[in-house]
Amino acid sequence: MIEQVIINNFRSIKQCTLPLERLNVLIGTNGVGKSNFIAFFELVHAIYKQQLGLYTLEHGGIDNLLHFGRKHSEYIEGLIDFANTNAFFFKLRPSQTNKGFLEYTGDFFNAKRIAGKDYTEWNKMIWDKAVEESEMVVQKYCRAKYVKKYLDSFHIYHFHDTSKTSGMKRMCNVSDNAFLKEDASNLASFLYLLSQKHEKEFKRIEGTIRSVAPYFEKFDLKPDRANEHNIQLEWKEKNSDMYLNAHNFSDGTIRFIALATLLLQPNLPEVILIDEPELGLHPAAINKLAALIKMASHKSQVIVSTQSPNLVDCFEPENIITVDREEQQSVFKRLNKEELADWLEDYSIGDLWEKNVIGGQL
Repeated sequence: MIEQVIINNFRSIKQCTLPLERLNVLIGTNGVGKSNFIAFFELVHAIYKQQLGLYTLEHGGIDNLLHFGRKHSEYIEGLIDFANTNAFFFKLRPSQTNKGFLEYTGDFFNAKRIAGKDYTEWNKMIWDKAVEESEMVVQKYCRAKYVKKYLDSFHIYHFHDTSKTSGMKRMCNVSDNAFLKEDASNLASFLYLLSQKHEKEFKRIEGTIRSVAPYFEKFDLKPDRANEHNIQLEWKEKNSDMYLNAHNFSDGTIRFIALATLLLQPNLPEVILIDEPELGLHPAAINKLAALIKMASHKSQVIVSTQSPNLVDCFEPENIITVDREEQQSVFKRLNKEELADWLEDYSIGDLWEKNVIGGQL
């Protein structure tokens, strides 16, 4: 579990020190910085997987990652505290060619199990110095094994793309099923694996889909007749023998299928991050999604960003982190149930958000 995140000078986030719980729901309007918080974890993944150069290039250069560019920010700095045991940290600086280089990466180890978050009291180790790509992923030291385990523990999911060319709607390799990919491009093969090896969870996924799409009867998953190495998402409608595949689902329905598969699979990732999962879902599906998120949080840590009042209404105040834009930077604050007790007698969390009582509005 991630206990705390520290971010300095990344996009709209000038300085953020945020403790995390098992369930964390970030709320705020467009442009306040919710997605930038999720993107920070993508940056850490890129550093760890030796893809920093590609990540920087895809985002238009290091200036687009620095808080208001290099004229205002000299570096990006970050730390992720895992289980109050190991804390991975890094410092990223711009080069003259609009690329970035790592001034250092390293980790703190809480060998003495010290309470609190004074990392200067922890044992410190530097893994990289002045490099374009980290060597962390290939380190073989005993301590590196634990740090890498933690860095592999979180997964960021974006199910936004439901276009005709979306990976969710295309053929995929039937053997590409070790885990559900972060864009669900192997959804068909992963569901096929569950149908063969985890029938209980597979049936639960089908039942959950029927609860929000009553016309859905069941999946009809099997390797492609022309090429048994491929598979696509095929299904049956109630009282119909018409051939149907992923292209016959609405955008909201196929997103919900991906979300239900993610959250009901038998072996959940240790940390799940989802950016705006409510896109395209009707209110009944949003309520069901919230129930799935809460259920998953008993086994995994879940971090969700949303701008849906309906979704926010499904959670407790202590689950909610408001994100505001103040003095040209993102500000994060976890709600306090006791402070809102009088308001909550007459209003829901979503109502208070829309009325700008709790923040999270421009």
